[in-house]
Amino acid sequence: MDAKARNCLLQHREALEKDIKTSYIMDCMINDGVLTVSEEEKVKNEPTQQQRAALLIKMILKKDNYSYISFYNALIHEGYKDLAGLLHGGIPVISSSNGGKDSVGGITSYVRTVLCEGGVPQRPVVFVTRKKLVNSIQQNLFKLNGEPGWVIIYGMAGCGKSVLAAETVRDHSFLDGCFPGGVHWVSVGKQDKSGLLMKLQNLCARLDQDESFSQRLPLNIEEAKDRLRILMLRKHPRSLLILDDVWDPWVLKAFDNQCQILITTRDKSVTDSVMGPKYVVSVESGLGKEKGLEILSLFVNMKKADLPEQAHSIIKECKGSPLVVSLIGALLRDFPNRWDYYLRQLQNKQFKRIRKSSFYDYEALDEAMSISVEMLREDIKDYYTDLSILQKDVKVPTKVLCILWDMETEEVEDILQEFVNKSLLFCDRNGKSFCYYLHDLQVDFLIEKNRNQLQDLHKKLVTQFQRHHQPHTLSPDQEDCMYWYNFLAYHMASANMHKELCALMFSLDWIKAKTELVGPAHLIHEFVEYRHILDEKVFKAETGEKLLEIKAHEDEVLCCAFSADDRFIATCSVDKKVKIWNSMTGELVYIYDEHSEQVNCCHFTNNSHHLLLATASSDCFLKLWDLTQKECRNTMFGHTNSVNHCRFSPDDKLLASCSADGTLKLWDVKSANERESINVKQFFLNSEEPQEDMEVIVKCCSWSADGARIMVAAKNKIFLFDIHASGLLAEIHTGHHSTIQYCDFSPQNHLAVVALSQCCVELWNMDSCLKVADCRGHLSWVHCVMFSPDGSSFLTSSDDQTIRLWETKKVCENSAIVLKQEIDVVFQENEVMVLAVDNVRHLQLINGKTGQTDYLTEAQVSCCCLSPHLEYIAFGGEDGAIEILELLNNRIFQSRIGHKKTVRHIQFTDDGKTLISSSDDSSIQVWNWQSEEYVFLQAHQETVKDFRLLKNSRLLSWSFDGTVKVWSIITGRIEKDFVCHQDTVLSCDISPDATKFSSTSADKTAKIWSFELLSPLHELRGHKGCVRCSAFSVDSTLLATGDDNGEIRIWNVSNGELLHLCAPISVEEGAATHGGWVTDLCFSPDSKMLVSAGGYLKWWSVDTGESSQTFYTNGTNLKKIHVSPDFKTYVTVDNLGILYILQMLE
Repeated sequence: MDAKARNCLLQHREALEKDIKTSYIMDCMINDGVLTVSEEEKVKNEPTQQQRAALLIKMILKKDNYSYISFYNALIHEGYKDLAGLLHGGIPVISSSNGGKDSVGGITSYVRTVLCEGGVPQRPVVFVTRKKLVNSIQQNLFKLNGEPGWVIIYGMAGCGKSVLAAETVRDHSFLDGCFPGGVHWVSVGKQDKSGLLMKLQNLCARLDQDESFSQRLPLNIEEAKDRLRILMLRKHPRSLLILDDVWDPWVLKAFDNQCQILITTRDKSVTDSVMGPKYVVSVESGLGKEKGLEILSLFVNMKKADLPEQAHSIIKECKGSPLVVSLIGALLRDFPNRWDYYLRQLQNKQFKRIRKSSFYDYEALDEAMSISVEMLREDIKDYYTDLSILQKDVKVPTKVLCILWDMETEEVEDILQEFVNKSLLFCDRNGKSFCYYLHDLQVDFLIEKNRNQLQDLHKKLVTQFQRHHQPHTLSPDQEDCMYWYNFLAYHMASANMHKELCALMFSLDWIKAKTELVGPAHLIHEFVEYRHILDEKVFKAETGEKLLEIKAHEDEVLCCAFSADDRFIATCSVDKKVKIWNSMTGELVYIYDEHSEQVNCCHFTNNSHHLLLATASSDCFLKLWDLTQKECRNTMFGHTNSVNHCRFSPDDKLLASCSADGTLKLWDVKSANERESINVKQFFLNSEEPQEDMEVIVKCCSWSADGARIMVAAKNKIFLFDIHASGLLAEIHTGHHSTIQYCDFSPQNHLAVVALSQCCVELWNMDSCLKVADCRGHLSWVHCVMFSPDGSSFLTSSDDQTIRLWETKKVCENSAIVLKQEIDVVFQENEVMVLAVDNVRHLQLINGKTGQTDYLTEAQVSCCCLSPHLEYIAFGGEDGAIEILELLNNRIFQSRIGHKKTVRHIQFTDDGKTLISSSDDSSIQVWNWQSEEYVFLQAHQETVKDFRLLKNSRLLSWSFDGTVKVWSIITGRIEKDFVCHQDTVLSCDISPDATKFSSTSADKTAKIWSFELLSPLHELRGHKGCVRCSAFSVDSTLLATGDDNGEIRIWNVSNGELLHLCAPISVEEGAATHGGWVTDLCFSPDSKMLVSAGGYLKWWSVDTGESSQTFYTNGTNLKKIHVSPDFKTYVTVDNLGILYILQMLE
């Protein structure tokens, strides 16, 4: 640390120690990378606030200049501006010396790496320095002092703003001192909301390449803004975000997230919409005369003093535009004797302008570009015309132009290099390949010049693509793949190729491939952009012709319904009105205007003999209307919040209603009296949470065909109630990622269809409560779903502006094969081998590194396992049979004496010669399958829950009977019999030192036992739910336990003391803190980390009890987590049958 900074800190030490609170200041310094977590712990351990402050300052005094600056910035950030003012005079000056030993053109390898990773453009081929402007920009960035704020580079088109922004950060000491977190460049341009979302998604993906924050892209601008804020704060602190070519103020709001931002713009007022300090650097309207001459001299390879007289006049006529000077310079390089000719062309102003504006000086650019194009060789002029179809800010791979021109790569690159040499095109090298792009104004120039040819030029490109590619055969490893996925639809629409565009946009192969590569946002944008073309396909096809269109209401229509005889259509709206229409003519029949708030739902009775209409409103009321009367027949009171949905029972005797008050109510239609009220909200409550603090909106309901059951949807759960007994028959949890928008019972069978917010539709068997199929294809929220009267098909409607018709039978048949959750995993050197059973009875052996899958055999498998050396697999069946398969030659060995009931667990001994199995028949079988010897362990009174092998041929088992037993697997005798719990023993774990074991139970307790004593060493109380799992740390000093409320507790094994209660998030809306039960736990080898499975996976710091990371699976209810010995690989299967193999990144 500089002596000046050190003295300043010592001088004001007493005032600082007296006033500062260290906690948040240390957070800032840790984010800056100048303070370690262990140092933070030392400070926290000091008993008083003043002693903590004293130790922190003592640490800073031993550190460098960056620590002083970080401490100063932290004081400002946390509101200690007076104290920061005391230190301001001691702020050290960051050295401007070269921080890297190797450099090219004055740029170190460190700078090249940072700028390359951040997407900063390279220097132009001919480059002149503008040190005064670069220094001004750097000084303004330094004024931000590490605080959030804006520096704006402002000037006219073509004045070199982007080059200046890039040059500002091409400085080692500046980068290292001010922005050690890196630089992130975004080319913004003129955007609509969809385009902006894509820019934000790409930036988030770049900042989170290891996907440690999220595996999916943000779905809207607000989510993207929040994701960006977190990434910049946590993963990239002290970094600079550069936004190039910003046009609109609203765009900046998406980046207004408390970070340091440098922008280039033609309109300095764009920052009026954002908060924080702002510093403007105005770039003069053009280059000065001397700089212009310097550029010309570099192009023609002459000294400035040797330039001819005409050079001064050319600079004058170019009006200072760097782009125009570069274009003329490139021409003069090829034709050094044409100074007079190009000067005359500029003076005569004979070229057509692209656009005339007093704000932008386009005249010189138009003229220079026209000269440049005219001077091209005749045989390549047409190729430059072909570039008129390129979009602004789009870099085109060489391969695309190879397809367009039907040429070899080398031929194409030779032509394009001619354009680059004349500054008519720009080249960007990405690895071994080249990409080419035009300046915005060059695009404008070409479009205007070749406007009458544009349609044919687009058609030429599409036709050439069709000759070389089929859309579904594009592979991500092809150089031009991403270009076609992003712009093929644009070229088809511009070519007026409507038939081809419709075929492409409604191709499931195209939709699937594109969404996997670039996400749904771009696809949705294209559907909206080209809807005037696609509508012809959706609505005017032979089976979907539009029959009637009615301007029904003054505001949004929320629901509509056909009468049972199809004569009438009812509509209801935000305008509080209900209207009845003649379905054949569209004539208005009735208007009902008695609700005082918006009407959310309308539904006719199922019998057409006496039509009634029910309506549900946000005014908390339901109303019944008789179509023969002008006024409401009945008003039904009882709900205390908005009524969202209503449905008549199949016999029309009952009306069901769903409300935001958390209830489902059943009404007698004849009397309009409330018959039953079911509190759905209670199924989401935790015992600790007051009912009034949580909102549960009951979304919708649907009756079974016989009217005996009713299905209700709320949040992410489906409930099935018995109407006669008013009892809950079933509860289905669809997953935590989305909410249920709508549900419908099949009129013919036990199937139900559910619409979800995560763009998916699911089919469920309501008898077995198993999911039958996933129906994917919609690109946004699915809001409504309805079976046909015969149940053979169903309709879905979505925010993606499409309605889809699905065939029920085909959807069920084509549903993907999924895995059951009973898997076994072997970690061997660098391999991960997974043995699993799928839902069509196949045993699968999966290589976790390569994904290669071997389908081994078919069987009614209930459990399976791998031998330690991967030579054999064993599996138990639902019929009690046990078999072993030798992998080398597929020989099968079958146990002669199986179990009487389903086999639940199976495991080889370490030598692979003996197989142990447990069953619902309460027995354990020890089978030496090579010698055909059997030993049976029979003493448990109820089903054996599981077992673990001990040393010296012993085995530990636990059971639903509340006991834990230790057996000799050689003699079959019980060596120890522990009566552990009054209720079921749910899990046991054995300490690594083999002296103790734990037991957990449904009685909400856990116990620690010594193998030598029949009474517990410690009884661990405090859990409020069933304690479902436990795990010892590797050093045998800690025990972790997890319960059904999502709580994890960490205990001291020696004295039974509770060390930490792990509750990762506050309970929101009744959701358990771990997304459900905690089902499995595992410590790291150093006992500092703990991983848990439940509704999702979580990693914890054992020292603090705080969550360090969460991985959300697509489904929920993870049963087990398999962890590699080095704690770096994790394997699990969710309740959707999806296998996850996760690798911890270094």
